[in-house]
Amino acid sequence: MNLHPTSVPTDNVDAALRTLLQGSTSVRGRDGTRLFYSRSDLESAVPCLKQRYYAGNIDKVTPGCFASQLILYAGLIVILGLVLIRFLMACIFSWFLSGRLAGAPDSDTLNRNAISPAVMPEGANVSIDNKNGTAPWAAPGGGAKKLNKKDYNKSDRSFGSSTTLTNSTSDSSVAPVMSLASIGAELFAICLVTCYSEGEDSLRTTLDSISRTTYSDSRKLLFVVADGMITGAGEKKSTPDICVGLLEADPRFGNPIPMMYEAVGSGDKGINRAMVYAGHYTVAGRRTPTVIVVKCGTEAEAAAGHKAGNRGKRDSQLILMNFFSRVTYNDRMTPLDFELFRKIHVLMGVTPDFFEVCLMVDADTKVFPGSLGSLVNCMHHDQMIMGCCGETRIANKRQSWVTAIQVFEYFISHQMAKAFEAAFGGVTCLPGCFSMFRLKARKSSGDDWVPLIIKPEIVKEYSQNEVTTLHQKNLLLLGEDRFLTTILLRTFPNRKMMFLPQARCRTVVPDTFKMLLSQRRRWINSTVHNLMELVLVRDLCGTFCFSMQFVVFMDLLGTVVLPIAISLTYTLIAGMALDPPKTFEEAIPLILLVSVLGLPGVLILITTGKVVYCFWMLIYLAALPVWNFILPIYAFWHFDDFTWGETRKVEGEVKQVDHSAGGKKLDNQTVPLRRWEDWERSRLRKQRREERRRREFERAHPAGYVPGEDDLLSARDVRSQYDGSDAYSITSSEDDHWGMQIGGYNENSTQYPPPPVGLMPKDRVMESAKTVDASELEAMLESGFDERDRPPTAPAYTPRFQLSDNGSATQLATGNNGYAPLTRSTSPTNTPTSPSFGASRAGSGGARQHYGPLGPLDPATRL
Repeated sequence: MNLHPTSVPTDNVDAALRTLLQGSTSVRGRDGTRLFYSRSDLESAVPCLKQRYYAGNIDKVTPGCFASQLILYAGLIVILGLVLIRFLMACIFSWFLSGRLAGAPDSDTLNRNAISPAVMPEGANVSIDNKNGTAPWAAPGGGAKKLNKKDYNKSDRSFGSSTTLTNSTSDSSVAPVMSLASIGAELFAICLVTCYSEGEDSLRTTLDSISRTTYSDSRKLLFVVADGMITGAGEKKSTPDICVGLLEADPRFGNPIPMMYEAVGSGDKGINRAMVYAGHYTVAGRRTPTVIVVKCGTEAEAAAGHKAGNRGKRDSQLILMNFFSRVTYNDRMTPLDFELFRKIHVLMGVTPDFFEVCLMVDADTKVFPGSLGSLVNCMHHDQMIMGCCGETRIANKRQSWVTAIQVFEYFISHQMAKAFEAAFGGVTCLPGCFSMFRLKARKSSGDDWVPLIIKPEIVKEYSQNEVTTLHQKNLLLLGEDRFLTTILLRTFPNRKMMFLPQARCRTVVPDTFKMLLSQRRRWINSTVHNLMELVLVRDLCGTFCFSMQFVVFMDLLGTVVLPIAISLTYTLIAGMALDPPKTFEEAIPLILLVSVLGLPGVLILITTGKVVYCFWMLIYLAALPVWNFILPIYAFWHFDDFTWGETRKVEGEVKQVDHSAGGKKLDNQTVPLRRWEDWERSRLRKQRREERRRREFERAHPAGYVPGEDDLLSARDVRSQYDGSDAYSITSSEDDHWGMQIGGYNENSTQYPPPPVGLMPKDRVMESAKTVDASELEAMLESGFDERDRPPTAPAYTPRFQLSDNGSATQLATGNNGYAPLTRSTSPTNTPTSPSFGASRAGSGGARQHYGPLGPLDPATRL
């Protein structure tokens, strides 16, 4: 324009250009697109102008570019923030919180008074004249009936001392309280072991590990459930035979009979029978009370012979949950429940309502020695904790490449995922192989109980029989352990689910790819459906993006898009290798990838210091296509497969079927349901009938009757609060049809020693729960135990008893069951020439000797 200031006549293109470049201020410098495309002669010159003068496009942000950048930066902030928060909270939990939870409770916690376990919660079945709400089997003063002195003799109640209640006031309407020091730091814990087709080595390993824990044998009960008459693949003996063969049976119970109960299943599967074996499991000097429940099936199933009694793991758990729910609420019991009540009472020395926690363990899991105590300590520290799991490690990590790729996956799912959730008290999955649940918790006010896992609403939802939809089957038939956690979080959103890394176990994982496919198919499908349930719970910790509900939603989204995510990941890596990023925006996906994959390695080094897990992490990363593509695709393709597949194989089984199908529908009312009081009356009537028949037989055959070892009728007369006029009512006939549903044994027989004392006697409860250290113990041993050094209120020594060969009537009347008190001045009656450890303390010449717990402290002194 500077070289040619004069316009070209009749040239419309020249005129248009001069207008845009040299025209008035309102036109000059504007966009000329509309001017050139409005006239055909100008439009034809546009290609020539582009070819001659094209310099570029005006930089501007289109809506599409803006949206993509917004999503990119939002994803960077949210995902990277979530990854960093998980990492930091996992570190904080591992460094500061978990150690406090695993520590022993303080003396203030143990020495306080609290409501007695014999008090039933609100909503329980309490009789009208029971003012303080105690269970009918509790000691006098809390029972459902008032007793006359002539009808009740304390010495006749063999279990009375174990469940004695302490009233804080003389008012009978006040619920009794007790000192927690009588229970101590170790709560009564029941250890549920569910087994199906495991071999003897697996079962023995699990039972040995639980029995050998540092937890006292008097405070734990092994509860083994054999799921049907099953023989595992490659096994010579059936699973029930293996379980019973490991038990040292208590002879007072004799041979058990099948007891009916309401099972999980539709149609004819809704009724099942089970036998209860009771005794002790002995290993390495430990003698742990043990109950084995063998599900044997109905008579029709037993005749058919194929997997009789098998109802699945959920049914095994519900046997325990239903039992404690009915005990807690004094609800109607099945014959199996009453059988369990009697045998647990005898084995433990306390009624089942004293149990507060339940450890659930699979039959192929090895529990570390201190794990049970650590989990119970965690429950002690916070009454709001309703469930807690430990760290599960792999026992066969070097068996094959399949087990090797699972090592880091197990580690990071506990140390990072569960540790992060535990920092907020919302662990979304307590694994069934090693978890502890609280049966009931005391209210913060301390005046009542809150049933948790045994709450009737939870038991009812968990025991659904009619499972029809795809969603229900994935919840109840595949992931029952995770669904139990989901129900608890949904019912008690303000309570806590915790993870405790100090409690550890080892388990056997699938060692072939076929078994891994089967296991992860069940786990992935159940995870998706359980997260769909949890994402609807609005009362979880936090709000909006800073909430557990949002974390659950992200987990659900991440699980569903796993196959496409791993595909895009490898596409990203290939693209970055061919064309490295030149700007920050191009590097954002790479930053996310490195943070997601690299932070777990940093977590390993700063929390555990085990460099070897970095090696396992490299193996895991190499197997990412298996974890994020093959396994999810296989699981999603088999959404309608509800069998356990290759995980649990049974000898001779060709095709598995799930437990949702049954035959013709039966009426569940065929299972007798009666309260404990009614079962107890029937038991006393049956015992009295048998005694009458024995006397009649002795009169008819005076010289030919020899009482057997398991003779029910050789027992003494045991008084009971249910031994009143009702026992001789019109319904007390010779043909009492309830008698067949009651075990034919007498736990009060004088042929056997009395049951253990489950609680510390009131006069022997320690003033403080402080532990004696090594120096104090050494000083005590050096100085000995002298009666003159004892406080006036303390007993001179712990009373000891010996079995008398000819127990007198006086000994029987005093309630010692044939055991005579062993004094320090007398020798045992059966060894009159040999002095006992309780011999006189007076030495030669009348000089008193100092005694330790095992005898004289002077080695030169002869016993």
